[in-house]
Amino acid sequence: MQAKAVSESANAIHEHAPDPAVGIVVIGRNEGQRLQRCLRSLVGQAPSIVYVDSGSDDGSTEFARALGVSVIDLDTSIAFTAARARNAGLSQLKDLQQGLQFVQFVDGDCEIEEGWLPRAVRELRESEDLAVVFGRRRERDREASAYNRLCDLEWDVPAGSALSCGGDAMMRNAAVTLVGGYNANLIAGEEPDLCLRMRDEGWHIRCIDAPMTAHDADMHLWSQWWRRSMRAGYVEAEGVAMRGKDYPRYRAALSSVFWAMAVPVFAALAISWSIWSGQLLQAGLVMGCCAASYSFLWIRIFLHASQRWPRSDARLYATSCLLGKWPSAQGMVLYWCRRLLRRDRGLIEYKQVQL
Repeated sequence: MQAKAVSESANAIHEHAPDPAVGIVVIGRNEGQRLQRCLRSLVGQAPSIVYVDSGSDDGSTEFARALGVSVIDLDTSIAFTAARARNAGLSQLKDLQQGLQFVQFVDGDCEIEEGWLPRAVRELRESEDLAVVFGRRRERDREASAYNRLCDLEWDVPAGSALSCGGDAMMRNAAVTLVGGYNANLIAGEEPDLCLRMRDEGWHIRCIDAPMTAHDADMHLWSQWWRRSMRAGYVEAEGVAMRGKDYPRYRAALSSVFWAMAVPVFAALAISWSIWSGQLLQAGLVMGCCAASYSFLWIRIFLHASQRWPRSDARLYATSCLLGKWPSAQGMVLYWCRRLLRRDRGLIEYKQVQL
């Protein structure tokens, strides 16, 4: 009865009948209440909704089925990835919905904003060469922590042509199918890879000035931020290994290598040599130059960010970008160690289970 009431309430919110050309794929793993909010925001918005679960033990699949959502339980004998889950969801969506043209992918920790789906469909129908359209993802509880604020700043992408999208986006089914879907072997960063292959085929990616989803990062600990930044570095290393200079974040990867590895190693060697040879003044100069270099980097990032956001947000962003070089570099080292040792590429998770 509770699920029926939720379904009826959600349907009452949406005035227009679902577009038969649109389907929705949701992916999640132990999202708990986050997933419940996500599915409630989607019920009644499309003829078919597929939820793909990656081994949750928090009752997510039971809740989804109670809402009438089609559920896929991924085989636990194969490594979980978001890319694998999205591919499985799209495959089932094609079987469920004839005439499928557009697919809205949603992460299980996000809620769809009212009016987003028709707006995105209109953009795709007006531009036949457009493969992906995405809007503003905002942080649901932005002021709960500095880490949530950082996520909200990350989601603030300028409207216009884009190189890639995030996990939430509406895509043209024909374009996704043409390039073979997501790369299921990637533990993260599958969206830039997919978008890059689409652009290689002549398709375009666009960000529009419209609210799309509300995200719940639920990040309150330094360790969570560190693991998330480490995962970003892992993704960048894998992207560079696959695409080289064509990878969209090639320069970001080089920046982390330079500031978190090259500069500290050079400084440590120079200081050690100076002290060993009795040139203490030279050792002090090296340390001063090092500190000045990092200060200059912070100021440059801050000045650029302050053109878009308030100074308090710009300071936070600049500090995160600077400190994030080290966990990012750690993620790169982890990627190459796993690759060279041929170890299993397990997920790098930062969220806590929310019951």
